[in-house]
Amino acid sequence: MTILQDILSYNEEFVANKEYEAYQRGKVPNKRLLILACMDTRLVELLPKAMNVRNGDVKILKTAGALVSHPFGSIMRSILVGVYELGIDEICVVGHHDCGMAGIQVDKTLQKMKDRGITEEKLDTLQYSGIDFEEFLKGFDDVEESVKHSVSTVNNHPLLPTDVPVHGLVINPDTGKLDLVVDGYKAE
Repeated sequence: MTILQDILSYNEEFVANKEYEAYQRGKVPNKRLLILACMDTRLVELLPKAMNVRNGDVKILKTAGALVSHPFGSIMRSILVGVYELGIDEICVVGHHDCGMAGIQVDKTLQKMKDRGITEEKLDTLQYSGIDFEEFLKGFDDVEESVKHSVSTVNNHPLLPTDVPVHGLVINPDTGKLDLVVDGYKAE
């Protein structure tokens, strides 16, 4: 059985047994909070537990490294939609120790692409079209600095209201301990 077949088979029973009823909530989050976190598998259940949030409490965006890499990309658009359309009053950017984006080596990632069938011609075409792979695929060396950068990108966005605090945290993926990096209430 494929992963997709397994999902659809499980889902059929999930719906038939009305298990979804335990998760029904409104679209406006109870805590009016949006969390931008890394997509790391260790955080799927740990992060909400460590932050005391349940289904319906928050909006959660996941991206590699909890990075906001472009001020007008899809992550920032989602944050703005959250603020203006879904009742978000605060934002938390949550990075984590031992992140796969830490120290990523672009040349090795490009080689993995080639190993999986992406041709040099495609890479050249993208590069000639203005894609800077060093910028597009770059990670970070220091998780705290990365969180500060993402907080700054969100906080200084010209379309974000100044009354929305943007906090920065780093979570330990082994223990769930949260360290405060940026207190959005005290930000300038």
